Amino acid sequence: MNFLKKNILTISLMLIVSLCVFAPDAFAATVFDTANKKASETFKAVKTVIFIVGGFGLVALAFFAVFGKLKWTWFASLAVGLALLAAAGAIIDYATTNSGQGQTGNYTGDTLTGTGGSSSF
Repeated sequence: MNFLKKNILTISLMLIVSLCVFAPDAFAATVFDTANKKASETFKAVKTVIFIVGGFGLVALAFFAVFGKLKWTWFASLAVGLALLAAAGAIIDYATTNSGQGQTGNYTGDTLTGTGGSSSF
């Protein structure tokens, strides 16, 4: 009984690791699909809130910059940051798919459009 009390953490960790090793592949796919969907939904919701707050911020910074109370670089920094946020989903989609591999002709086409798959934001 003393052995069990001293090593309960080790035994529990070994049991959890062995269950993870022997779990079927479909279980892992379900877990990662759920995590991917939740991350995508969270990203969309946060992006919407940031666009709303950022829009008001752009108006306020432009107003102050016009009257010389603020540097124009702050306004430009917020504008560029919002543009990067707008393109973030397309950039992630481009980086996680193979749409950039094996192209032989059209290198000037629009490659930042979403494919509509599960990784598309």
